[in-house]
Amino acid sequence: MPLQLIGSHASPYTRKVRVVLAEKNIPFEFTMGDVMAEDSFIFQFNPLGKIPCLVLEDGTPLYDSAVIVEYLDALSDRCPLIPAHPRLRADVRCWEALADGVLDAGILVRWEAHVREPHLRDASWTLRQNTKISHALATMSEQLGEQRFCMGDVFTLADIAVGSTLGWLLFRFPEMDWPSQLPNLASLHQRLLQRTSFSNTLPRV
Repeated sequence: MPLQLIGSHASPYTRKVRVVLAEKNIPFEFTMGDVMAEDSFIFQFNPLGKIPCLVLEDGTPLYDSAVIVEYLDALSDRCPLIPAHPRLRADVRCWEALADGVLDAGILVRWEAHVREPHLRDASWTLRQNTKISHALATMSEQLGEQRFCMGDVFTLADIAVGSTLGWLLFRFPEMDWPSQLPNLASLHQRLLQRTSFSNTLPRV
């Protein structure tokens, strides 16, 4: 059986994996997984009940997007995304950690606003998460500078992670005005959308 990716069209972590699969031209089957359902089948593959989850040909599940994309990059020599050089590899991973951290904070903000009971919501806690997002985006912008991609002229996993995060922010927080405040990040996002791996995986409900 081919690789099976369990995820959702709205999940930015799933999108990161889908973009890697597309860039590497690796065939796979996509299965929607509802992590909010009490009887979600995802627990059969990931004991944490989280997406994405990649089920290998022999039935072995891989979970956590960072683990999955590292496996996929090693699986195919096409379009290498994670450098072999230790320092460059660490730099790419730091970009990914920064992008994933923005997502973690953003998801907590949405949970606080849409799931938690109103009388239990904590404005100072939400502000702290939004501060994380603002600082992280500013750092991304500073590190990107005038470069074409996060690591310079070479497209890497860093761009996939950052692009997936920026797309999710536009999807879930359209009122957030980072594109005008950080125009180089907005330009990077538009540049990435020119790749079919990104344009074919736009987030949706």
